[in-house]
Amino acid sequence: MTDESKGTAEQPGLPAGLDPTIPHQARIYDYWLGGKDNFAVDRDAAERAAAAYPGIRRGVRAQRAFLGNAVDHLARTQGVRQFLDIGTGIPTANNTHEVAQRVDPDARVVYVDNDPMVLAHARALLTGARPGTTKYLDADLRDPEKILADAGAFLDFSQPVGVLLIGVLQLVADDDDPCWIVARLMQAAPPGSWLALFHPANDILADQVAEMLRQLNRNTATPQTLRSKPEILRFFGGLELKPPGLVQVHRWLPGGEAPDMGDEMPGYAGLARKR
Repeated sequence: MTDESKGTAEQPGLPAGLDPTIPHQARIYDYWLGGKDNFAVDRDAAERAAAAYPGIRRGVRAQRAFLGNAVDHLARTQGVRQFLDIGTGIPTANNTHEVAQRVDPDARVVYVDNDPMVLAHARALLTGARPGTTKYLDADLRDPEKILADAGAFLDFSQPVGVLLIGVLQLVADDDDPCWIVARLMQAAPPGSWLALFHPANDILADQVAEMLRQLNRNTATPQTLRSKPEILRFFGGLELKPPGLVQVHRWLPGGEAPDMGDEMPGYAGLARKR
């Protein structure tokens, strides 16, 4: 491997608190998306998982497309002008504020993550954003009260908010009550708010996914918990799912399901409104 292919993450000046010897989910996703902000340990963990489920790269791209489609739909057709993006990951193309601000340059976005590398890149990203429209919070999804308190200083919780939980709830174990966390976030959001959610699944391509999960959990510091469609549906309790409902992520389109090409992808996506 050449020095260039090792990526910028292995150059001097790493963010404080970052351990390059332990794989991290955000950097693994960055590698799958073709980014350079990852370490050798991240690439090794990513390749081991991809060997078990070769479709993982296509899956994370479909996840990213869902994020863009959902934000664009909410901003363009539902009039949502503020977003709470939790578990944002390392910035890439079509970040939430970029999509929303194509519709309204004054749309506001709060990003939330707790990885030092994500924090460093978010600071650089926010420097180039429209002043006063974006903010980054260093916080953990398991602490929704901190997220809501800090985000409430920037967002107006008397107006609809788009809450984005894209590929992050699998990092919350059942013992940490992820359903309560989602319910608490949506409880704070006013009527007319929306939840956009993507979650990897364990009931599609089950054998491949089980081996992929085993590889990831063996090689990363934060174990993942994949869930079935009925389990993921529980996150939308009390909300009104927009058509096409909760479907495989590559089949989600606002208002209707994408054409069925006969393939399968182990992850569900849905968009729901708080009445």
